[in-house]
This record gives sequence, structure tokens and C-alpha cells, in this order.
Amino acid sequence: MADPFSIGSSIVGVISLAIQITQVVMQFGLDWKDAPHDVKTFMAELQTLNTVLSASNNLILNPDFAEAFQSRSSLLLSQLGPSVSPTSDTKLLFQTCEKELRDLLDELKKRAKGYRVGWERLKGAFLAKNTRKSVENLYRWCQELNNVVSIDTAVLGAATYTAVKESRKEHQEARKEQQKWHYAEADKEMLTWLTSIDYAPQQSDFFSRRQEGTGQWLLTSKQFRDWVDQSNQTLFCPGIPGAGKTICTAIVIDTLFSTIFPNDNVGIAYIYCNFRRQFEQKPIDLLASLLQQLIQGQPSVPQSLKQFHKKHQQKRTRPSIDEISKALHSTVRDYSRTFIIVDALDECQAANGGRRQLLRELFDLQDKTAINLFVTSRVNPEIEREFDGRSTKLEIRASDEDLRRYLEGHMPKLPSFVSSKADLQEEIKTTIVKAADGMFLLVQLHLDSLIGKRSPKAIRDSLKMLPKGSNAYDQAYREAMERIAGQATDSEILAKQVLAWITCAKRPLTTLELRHALAVEVGEPEFDDDNLPDIGDMISVCAGLVTVDAESNIIRLVHYTTQEFFERTQKDWFPKAEADIANVCISYLSFEKYESGFCRSNEEFEARLQTDPLYDYAARNWGHHLRESDDRYRKVDFLENEHKVSASSQALMVDPEKRYADYSQMVPREVTGVHLGAWFGLGEVVAMLLEDGHGPDCKSSYGRTPLSWASENGHETVTRLLIEKGAAADSTDKDGWTPLLWASMNGHEAMVRLLIEKGAVVNSTDNSGGTPLSWASMNGHEAVVRLLTEKDAAVNSTDENGWTSLSWASEKGHDAVVRLLIENGAAVDSTNETGWTPLSWASRNGHEAVVRLLIENGAAVNSTNENGWTPLSWASRNGHEAVVRLLIENGATVDSTDNGWASLSWASENGHEAVVRLLIENGAAVNSTNENGWTPLSWASRNGHEAVVRLLIENGATVDSTDNGWASLSWASEYGHEAVVRLLIEMGAAVDSTSETGWTPLSWASRNGHEAVVRLLIEMGAAVDLTETEYSRTPLSWASRNGHEAVTRLLIEKGAAVDSTDNSGGTPLSWASRNGHEAVVRLLIEKGAAVDSTDDNGWTSLSWASENGHDAVVRLLIEKGAAVDLTDEDGGKPLSWASEKGTVGSTDTKYGFPYVEHRYGEVTTDGELI
Repeated sequence: MADPFSIGSSIVGVISLAIQITQVVMQFGLDWKDAPHDVKTFMAELQTLNTVLSASNNLILNPDFAEAFQSRSSLLLSQLGPSVSPTSDTKLLFQTCEKELRDLLDELKKRAKGYRVGWERLKGAFLAKNTRKSVENLYRWCQELNNVVSIDTAVLGAATYTAVKESRKEHQEARKEQQKWHYAEADKEMLTWLTSIDYAPQQSDFFSRRQEGTGQWLLTSKQFRDWVDQSNQTLFCPGIPGAGKTICTAIVIDTLFSTIFPNDNVGIAYIYCNFRRQFEQKPIDLLASLLQQLIQGQPSVPQSLKQFHKKHQQKRTRPSIDEISKALHSTVRDYSRTFIIVDALDECQAANGGRRQLLRELFDLQDKTAINLFVTSRVNPEIEREFDGRSTKLEIRASDEDLRRYLEGHMPKLPSFVSSKADLQEEIKTTIVKAADGMFLLVQLHLDSLIGKRSPKAIRDSLKMLPKGSNAYDQAYREAMERIAGQATDSEILAKQVLAWITCAKRPLTTLELRHALAVEVGEPEFDDDNLPDIGDMISVCAGLVTVDAESNIIRLVHYTTQEFFERTQKDWFPKAEADIANVCISYLSFEKYESGFCRSNEEFEARLQTDPLYDYAARNWGHHLRESDDRYRKVDFLENEHKVSASSQALMVDPEKRYADYSQMVPREVTGVHLGAWFGLGEVVAMLLEDGHGPDCKSSYGRTPLSWASENGHETVTRLLIEKGAAADSTDKDGWTPLLWASMNGHEAMVRLLIEKGAVVNSTDNSGGTPLSWASMNGHEAVVRLLTEKDAAVNSTDENGWTSLSWASEKGHDAVVRLLIENGAAVDSTNETGWTPLSWASRNGHEAVVRLLIENGAAVNSTNENGWTPLSWASRNGHEAVVRLLIENGATVDSTDNGWASLSWASENGHEAVVRLLIENGAAVNSTNENGWTPLSWASRNGHEAVVRLLIENGATVDSTDNGWASLSWASEYGHEAVVRLLIEMGAAVDSTSETGWTPLSWASRNGHEAVVRLLIEMGAAVDLTETEYSRTPLSWASRNGHEAVTRLLIEKGAAVDSTDNSGGTPLSWASRNGHEAVVRLLIEKGAAVDSTDDNGWTSLSWASENGHDAVVRLLIEKGAAVDLTDEDGGKPLSWASEKGTVGSTDTKYGFPYVEHRYGEVTTDGELI
């Protein structure tokens, strides 16, 4: 193996020259205080180079370092290691360095000969042109080597993290066995249909960024321990920017999963709010993600969700927030406890009441299911008011201990001379911790600011200047930009391009997307892969302001405050960013490859997305960037090309969630450049296209005009232009939608006013009878509703299902719109085709303010729909306590029924304890029955609502009331609700009560495999061998039939008859054999079950196992002596059934006696395997 120090100009040679130069200068005995600045600078650079090279040399010679990189790439070894080629750039670098240093040394010696040496004579050597260049090169070489070592350190850190992560995964295998990866493909698709948002990669990335050992102050705090130990708790954790809230959240989530509840039946779900992702983080999206995560923790997808999915797939619709909320409530009840974690609530969309709606849904979920909430946020008075009185508050503030631990872990990032100076390290830690004042982010920024320093003095000078106080972040960011400006020109340009794209991008970008964006050569007809920048370079030139999320591969600014800083100061750093980004996107969409136009299949479209990483972003955002730039008046050539327009519009219009078959084809075709210009609101571009002869009223394949697209997006200038150029204000698309309807639905008041002024029909209807007013009312656009009513919109018009504008506004909870409609004559008791009134809808969805408003304006409190449901029924069923109270106060009949169902039954079925209490206090009959005899207690017992069961019994509910002979205890036993079973028995329920067909609670519990309930019932005196009259089967027979091994064992231990027979002669063993439950068969035989018992048709257990092809059971029975030659009443033998099923080869004689040849081996008539 080659010696690393014999390659060309060796490291040792450069180090030796550096030492000689230092010694020569020192030998002159001059006073360094009088040395010229350039000499001091050069010598400091030389000292730094000597230190960096020595440290690098030590690493290369260290066998542990080489071993660590045996299976991975090392930049340091690739540039300085033993395998480096003698003709490499590294060789040339060191040759140049050595030559310049040797020339300087010779010059110094020459100047010293024969003369008295002084600084005036020596400084010429340092001021020479080649020497000044050496100073610059030395600085660059030091930085490069430092970066190389930092990158290798990061690689090892990532590898260490991966190893740790793999180790942690082992602790979570039990839980992950239940995850979606074990579902059938259809179930995976269903979960993806719910939402494509996946927070797991962010969790992994944030957790990997923590410094080991930090965050313990939070986990050991009394507030956190109480939050974990008690149900129905909220821990609200505000904190200043950069305090480490997100990392603390990641630590909490990991602790819950891996340490506190690794295998328990505990639901854990989390969301990371992100101001850059508000477009995909609306309340319904966030709730859907929580639902998806909780379902993934279950063994299978609930049947209710499958039906829910099927319904929407058939209609090509998406679930409403109410449907998601209901499913979430149901799923939470499947867990013993549930923890929901929300990070950065302040970054959740506040516009249109989004954040408030999310909190309302989460608080409602907590009130009804006792979940635990953990929420972090910046300090925000509005948010803090939401948590007043319903949470424990714990401020997130980085402890000095955590900050020091972080600095200790990242000290290797600093120049190597720091590692040998313990006093300097301590000074760095102490000063930075004091300046950071509890902010992790400032610690990181301050540390990064020291990386390029070349001497202890330079570091100490920087420490004295560390920014503090309220403007610390801004000052730190400005200093980082100064460091960027001090780099080589190419590096500075690259850094500003990276920062500009990340700051101005309309959504987070992946590293691949950004690399492609930076590689685009504006005006070129195709993409050149050779122009792709390296991601390592992109990050290293940005002075610590940019990071990459390892799991998601998203490249982003290091913090929310960084984004805010650049948004405020963008004009200072990259004033033309919007125009530059627009030009890149337009150039990308203009590539010649897009002459192929529209992709004809999902596969073709996805292949395009794969090969063209910037395609999706460019198509969706080029116009936004152009509109926000100062370059709006330019011509966009690709809009003149129908094929390129088609390719661009497909990516623009396709559903980004990809949730149904042929999604890439379910978009409009025949889209023109005018359409795209109108969509983005590019008035100047549209004007140029119209001047070039493009028509203003061209229609897409969906029948939509450019005016329709402009109206949908609220682009008033383009709308006015198109109408002036002859576009029809009342054009309709394939669904009968007009531009006015699109504008009204989306709340664009100015657009609505303009269209009406230009002659749009106010009361136009779509194909379903919807009007501009009904759509505006549905979406809560008060200003548009007011304008339309002023323009004589028909307030009481109905759609094809009988819905009025008031119905829609009431159902959605838009109280201001409801008030406005009523003031303009809306009928408060209008009904749709199934008899629903606005009050019914508002009550169903818990909109208290709307309910109050409707009642005040005369709405009938006891109105019923076609099924007899009243507003009180709906409010009770969905647990809306405040609405229930309001309805009762205003005369609602407490015991009104629909098909015998009272409000109390609905509230009891769904476990709404507060509503149950309220109804009882107001006279509800606790023993009311529906048409099938079900009582409120039956429903509460069936669904396991212990608190409601207790409340009903305390208020007089009959414990042993029956519906068709079914007692509440039977229901609770069937569904395995141990706590309810215990409570009912304590309250006097008969343990052996029977239904009309003789089923006992023990029969049901055994049938469904609820071991704990079976044990409890037996302990409470249940008879183990009682048979129901329907099939005459014992509990043991049912448990065996369904393969419940633990219950089977328990029943036998408690004295159950192993060979009991049912009304067809079947035994527990025959049932277990028939259904292929090998473990149960083995257990029964071990406990004495007769192997050859026959049922009424002469069938043995072996007959049944053979007939159904249960190979393992057949083998087991034969091994245990089952006779193969017994004949049933039809003359068949056990294995003849297998023969008919294709599981047996032939029967014949061999070795002188009859045998059966089959896949288990050769079996004699005595049942012996040969």
C-alpha cells in the first residue's frame, strides 16, 4: 500500500516548510507588536494551516478512523489517503502550496544575508504578489480541509444515528406488527386515501438532531409525569423562538413510543405544523392524519372505515370534516388511552378560523374520549387564551445544561486548534450559553460563526461580539450573510441562489428539485445533467443557514425565524428572486421534450415526474412567481405551443394526492395558453396572447373558459380584460357552473361585483340546482352573501335535494351568514327532501351559536325528519352538550322517539356521559326501549361505556332488562368489555341469564375469545357447561370452533366437559378440526378429547379436517391415533374426502395391507405413518 506522505508534495513536506518559516521569522528576534498587518495575517494563516494539516494527518494515520470508513466513503481519505492518485488535484494543490512556501522561505533567507534584519526589509517578502495570493489560498485550503473533516464527521454521525435508530426499532416491533405495512394492499391504499401526509419522516429527522441526553428536564418534570399518568390531561408548552420546542416534541413522541408505552393498547398520534405547508395542513388534513396514524396502530382497518371509503370512492368525493371527526372519535375508543401531540400550533393556518377549528375539534375529542393533549407554540396571547382553564402550562426553555451538552457534542466543528485548548473550549461554552439565553437556535448560529476563525484571538474577538437580546437573531443572520459575501464569487452566488429559492418557494423543495432548479440554463432547449450542483456544496456555502431533513430529503432554512428574516429583508439579498425563479420554471416547461404533450396514462405521467424532478413545481408555480415579480410584462413563449401547454396544464390540474384510479387522466384537456394566463392572473401575458389572435372564450374539455378560471381564483384584472375582449360573462361548464358561481363559492367579493356589473345572472343554477348564493353560504363568505342578497338573489331557492342557502350555512356553522340570510327573509323551518331543517343540521354538528340564532327566530325545536329524528336526537347522538342544554331550555321534548329510539339511547350508545347526565336531570326515562327492546343501558353496555353504565344504574336503570332475552351483561360479554361486565355483576346482574335461544354471557364471551371476561364470569359463578338452545353448544364448543386457545384452556381448567356434543353430534374437537385450529386440536387431545368420536352423520374430526384441507390438523390427528378407515353413513372414509378435494393420491394395497397414499406420507389402515 502506498505511503500517504509520499504522494507528490506530501503533507509532511508542507508542515515542515510551515515550521521552518515560523522558525526563521522567530530567529530574527523582532518585536511582533511592530509587525505589519499583512505579516501578522500571513503568519496566522500559516499557524492555522499547520494545525489543520497536523490534525488531518493524525486522522489519516489513525486506524480507528480508517476502520470507521471501511464500508462508507470518506472525503478526507479520498483526497489525502493512501489510494489517492499521483496525478490528482490534491497532488497539484500540495505542489503549489509547497512551491509558494519554499519560495517565501528562500526569499526570507536571502533578505537576511549581510544586512541588519528589520520589519521594513522583511515585509517585502510578505507583500509580494505571489505571497498575497498564498494568504488567500492558505485560507481557502484551511476552510476546505475543515469542511472535509466536518462532512466526514456528519457521515459518521448519520451512521451512528442509523445504528441507534435500528436499535430503537427493535423495541417497537410489537407495535409495528400492527402497522399498515402488514395490511393488505387494499387497506394500504385506503389509508393513503385518507391522507398522503406522513409525519414519521419529520419525527425521525427531528429526533436525530437532538443532542443525546438533552430534554431530560422536561421528561422528569412533575407536569410531564402527571400528564402521562392521568387521563384527560392537556400539557401546553409555549416557548420563545428557537428554544427547542420541536426537538422537545420529538423527544416526547419517541419516549411515549419506545419507553412508556412500547406495546400497550395505547394510541399515539402527532402532527408537526409548518407555516410553509399550510396549504396541506388545513384542519381536515390534520385530523385525517391523526385518524390515519391511530388506525395504523390497530390490527386491521375498521369495517366502518372500509364502508366509508367505498361510499366516497363510488361518488368520487372526499370525506367532510364531520365524517373524519366522527371516525376519529370511534377509533380513539378502541384504545385504552390516547395521546395526541401537536407541535408549533402557532404555525397552523389561522386564516378563515382554521387554527380555532382544529382546537375546537381536538377539545371536543378530549371532552368525549378523555385523550391527552401535548401542544407546543410560540408565545401567542390568542393561543394561550384557548388553553386557559383547561391545561397545565410548562414553558419550553433550553436549560443551560442542555445548551452546554449541545456545544460539547458539536465542538469538533470548530478549527482543530480549539481541541487542544481546554480553557478556550470552556470560554466558548460559557460565553455562548450566556448569550443564547435559553435559545438552542442561537447556540447553533453562534457556534457556526466561529467555524472559519483562524486563531484563538479571532475566536475570542468574535465571542465578545456575539449578538444578544431581542435583535439577536437578525444580527446573527446578517453576520452569516457577511460570511457568505466573504467567500469566493462562485460560492457567494450559489449560496444566494439556494437561499432565494428556499425563501421564495411556494412549498418545501426536495434536494433533487432544488439541484435541478439551480442547474437550469435559461433559454436552453434541454436540461444538462452535467450542470447539477452538489448538495454538499449547496449546504456548505450557506454558513449554517440551510439544513436537509434526512428522512424526507426536504432542504429548508434552519428555523422559522430564518424564513421571517429573509422575507423581511429579501430586497437586501436577492431583490430579483421572483423573476429569476419564474424564468427558471418557464425555461423548464419550455424544454423540447414537452412537445410530446399530455401523458396518456398514470404510468407515463409518473415516469415524467420521476425523470423531471422540477416538472411538478414549475407547472404549479411558474405563474405565481411571475405575477409577484417585476417582470410581468414579458412574453411567455411556451404558452403559444399547444403541446407544451398541455403538458404543463396536466401537472397543474392533477390531484396531488393521487387518490383514485386514472387520476392523471381526470383533468381537463384542450387547455390553452390563455387559460393558464387567466389561472395565474397574468393580465399582461393574457393581453399579449389575445393580441396575437388567441380567443378569449375558448373552452377546455370540461367546458370551462379562461374567464371561469380567472373568476375561480379571484383575478379581477384578467376578468375585466377578458370581458372587454368579448368573453361571455354567463358561460357554463359541463356542470352548469358560471364564472359568477365560481367566484361566489371562493369568496371573491370584488370579482362577484364585477361580474354582476357586466351582466352575470345572479340566480343562475348549476346542474344540481345550486346557486351563487347557496355556494357562498355553504362556504361562509359573508361579504359575498351580503352582496348577492343586495342584488336580489333568491334567498329561499332550493337545489335538487331541497337544500336552501340557510340549510347549508346552518350545517356548516356559519352564524354570521345565517343571521344575514334570516334578515333577508330566509325561511327558518325549510325542509329538504328527507325532512331536515336548518335547526336539525346545526344541532347535529354542534353549532351552538347557529342553534341559538335559529331558535330566536322561531325555528321549531321539535321538528322531525322522515325517520322521526329531532334536533335533540342529533345533538344527543353526537355529544353536543351545550346544544342539548339549549334545546331543552327552549322546549325540546326529552323523550321523543324515532322508531322507539330516545335521545338518551343515542347518547348512551355513543358514551356521551355529560349528555346522558343532562338528559336524566331533565326527566329522560332511563328504561325506555326501542322497537327491538334495547334500553339505554343495553347500548352503553354493548359499547363498553363504563361511566355511562354506572350513571344509568345509579339513576334507576334495570340491570337485567332484556331485549329479545338479551341482557346488558350479555352485550358487554359479547364485546369483551371487562370493566362493564364487572360493574354489572356488582350491581346485581344475573351471571347465567339466558337469551330466548339460551345464550349466556359466558357463551358469548367464549365464542368471541374474550379471556379476561370468561375468567371473570366463571369467578362470579357462571356455569361452564350450560348450552344454548339454538345449537346446543357449550362455551367450550364455541371457543374451540373459533380457535380461541387461551379461552379453551381456561374453560377446561375450570371443569368444562371436553367431549360435550351439540345437536348435530359435533364436539369441541370436531369443530376445531373442521376449522383448522391446530393449537386448539392439540390442546383438546392432550386434555382427553376422544379422537374418533363421530357426529350424527358418522363424520370424525379427521373427516372434517380432511374435507376442508387442513393439512397440519390431519397430520396431527393421525399422529394421535385417529382411525383412517371408519366409514360415515354414506360409506365414506375420512381421507376419501381429502381425495375428492384433490389432497390424496390413491388408495391401494402395499406391503400386504390396505393403505392410503397422500401428501402426509403413506398411512396404513391402522393410521400409522410409514
